[in-house]
Amino acid sequence: MPNNTFVVTYNDYNPQQEMLREALCTLGNGYFATRGAHESSKAGDAHYPGTYLAGGYNRLESNIDGHIIENEDLVNWPNWLYLTFKIGDDDWFSIEHVEILEYHQDLDMQHGTLNCEFRFKDNKNRETKIESIRLVSMASPHLAAIQWILTPVNWSGEITVHSAIDGNVTNSGVARYRALNGNHLLPLRSGLSSEETVYLEVCTRQSNIHMTQAIKTMAYHQNIPLPVQRKTIQESGYIAQELSFTCEEDHPVIIEKITSIYTSKDVAISEPTLEACLNVLRVDYFSTILQSHHVAWKALWERFDIQIKNEETNQRILHLHIFHILQTASPHTFDLDVGIPPRGLHGEAYRGHILWDELFVFPFLNLRNPLLSRELLLYRYRRLEQARIAAENAGYRGAMFPWQSGSNGREESQRIHLNPISKRWVPDHTCLQRHVNAAIVYSIWQYFQTTDDKEFLYYFGAEIIFEIAKFWASIARFNPERDRFEIHGVIGPDEYHTSYPNAPEPGINNNAYTNIMAAWVLMRALDVIHTLDASRKEDLFSKLHIDSEEIDRWNQISRKIYVPFNDGIIEQFDGYNHLKELDWKKYREKYGEIMRLDRILESENDSVNNYKAGKQADVLMLFYLFSAEEFTETMQQLGYDFDTSLIPTNIQYYSDRSSHGSTLSHLVSSWVLARSQREQSWNIYEKALIVDVSDIQGCTTPEGIHLGAMAGTVDMIQRCYTGLEVKDDELRFNPHLPVKLSEIRQRLRYRSHWIDVTITHDTISISFEKGWGNTVKVRIRDTVYTFSEATTQTIRI
Repeated sequence: MPNNTFVVTYNDYNPQQEMLREALCTLGNGYFATRGAHESSKAGDAHYPGTYLAGGYNRLESNIDGHIIENEDLVNWPNWLYLTFKIGDDDWFSIEHVEILEYHQDLDMQHGTLNCEFRFKDNKNRETKIESIRLVSMASPHLAAIQWILTPVNWSGEITVHSAIDGNVTNSGVARYRALNGNHLLPLRSGLSSEETVYLEVCTRQSNIHMTQAIKTMAYHQNIPLPVQRKTIQESGYIAQELSFTCEEDHPVIIEKITSIYTSKDVAISEPTLEACLNVLRVDYFSTILQSHHVAWKALWERFDIQIKNEETNQRILHLHIFHILQTASPHTFDLDVGIPPRGLHGEAYRGHILWDELFVFPFLNLRNPLLSRELLLYRYRRLEQARIAAENAGYRGAMFPWQSGSNGREESQRIHLNPISKRWVPDHTCLQRHVNAAIVYSIWQYFQTTDDKEFLYYFGAEIIFEIAKFWASIARFNPERDRFEIHGVIGPDEYHTSYPNAPEPGINNNAYTNIMAAWVLMRALDVIHTLDASRKEDLFSKLHIDSEEIDRWNQISRKIYVPFNDGIIEQFDGYNHLKELDWKKYREKYGEIMRLDRILESENDSVNNYKAGKQADVLMLFYLFSAEEFTETMQQLGYDFDTSLIPTNIQYYSDRSSHGSTLSHLVSSWVLARSQREQSWNIYEKALIVDVSDIQGCTTPEGIHLGAMAGTVDMIQRCYTGLEVKDDELRFNPHLPVKLSEIRQRLRYRSHWIDVTITHDTISISFEKGWGNTVKVRIRDTVYTFSEATTQTIRI
């Protein structure tokens, strides 16, 4: 039996909550994932089955208000789940159309299965009990399976089981996207590959990705195959097998559906249909897949689990968040050439694009499976040429990565978006969030600091850092009146402020976060120059056309970029102080929830650009990414004598002016308060924990989980409250646990060592597993200790 903190339970069937549960109960393995919709359901008001392939994108054109726009989506692939039955010639079973007598559903995160047990009565008062187990194999990434145990409670008779692959699906899981063309799939062929196996092959209309799904459906009684009559149903984009056999009252029958999925993107295959059909035939029983799947998840939890002594609910949600990280980015993600979608592989929000949310995910992966971080960072490297083209087209040097990236790294941000309140299509300028380039460098630098992977830095990371440094050096302009460099026409992390009030052009000037991060990137680029050996440096300088004049410019900007201040407050951007204050009380009384204040104001023919009102952390992101020490050092290099005592003042100022319209907002607020106001930090942290399980944004989680927020809450425990950082080749701990958090246990991967760490309010215990890594320096507050393999030490703090 799984530990209770590894189980999410629902004790009723609730059509109004099913889409939320489907997102939270998604099963995946890093290669593909399938939402937790009931097997008998189809897309409608209550359910939305969806299967998503990592990197499985397609582009389509749509006509919106007379304008032709092209969008790239993470495709919803054929629904392999569909499984139903009928008694005699009666209606096919649908969970939506029967009387539910008992219902119990468990997401078993420890073993990676979705289990459901329910009893229902049909319109003839016949009662049936179904116990289902579903998995997406973490051991064999191309396999998934369902097992039903069907028991006729008070009837006997002939039943027919209908087991299908439904390729007539579209991308329609996000209401505000439904005006866009979502018909991505073109059916190619279907058929039988054996008596028990059928297959369906489809391809995407533009990207020409071929996918074949093959299913094998069997029926058993007491593990003995039942004699069944089989019938194959073939329609355009749809294939099914129907198995007819006799059931007896109170005699359970087992129905097993094994699925294999291959695509033309896969390596080491001949072609998808052949591989899918052969793979599914190799599996004899559901139990075979289940056993290896359990073993794979056991190995993952041994490395990735974080245990806390606190309320059981918080531990359960923490496990849920880790579970969904691992289902999106797993060892099977290697060699797929994919990034980290901010909504996971769980739905269609953000159309599956890659944004900056990876910034919040990498710290967890860096300290658990650094090779996985490396592979995910290579997604950016492989799109470096596209970023160079984007920079050149915009009139800049170097490389300018997009705010939203998909298949090939071009800008995929919407140009217009639908305001669901006003029903108007309005311009979308969020592509001007150039700070994503700083986030990429930050992730590379954090990876390098944690792993000391010089080969990655030499052959991949340095080139990205230098090209982004060139971009920042070319977008920065010198203002002789201020004797400082400035950056104009951008949008900060806040996202609300896309222009000045009534300005004809989008963008704001000197966003403090963007400017400081740009300077920080240039500082790191200069550090990398000193890290590279002479031959590699010569190769890169020649390839990237970097000369002494370029380096001098990096040095100048890294010391003289402009940061706006106003009475000790870091001003979010030039002119922020001149905006109007918002009457927060008025809008909360009128609308209640005002997370999407921008949409509310637009519907009133007003604009959030007129007000000191933010969607999420902007200036505060600086205190999230940097310790007070590192932030002060950065500001000092820029020539600003920033007093760290002003940090709480800045936190309060911007917290009072935030609508918390992003799932990341509470997370960042909790982090930046962790040192000065630990108990307040913990209270906000508990709000951040329930962002998805309670869908606090209102109907956004059904469109896909918020992976950045999930990973951030895990990292709060991993790094923030433990004071964990890597600096100067030391693994550092400076724990400050909130009162309600009495213990943290975790296992870290650092410099080829597995390290078990247990932290309480009084002690820190560190144990190095026997291995082959070099000696490691561990700093606990102000004292440095030396650890090597098979070393254990407990220290009072």
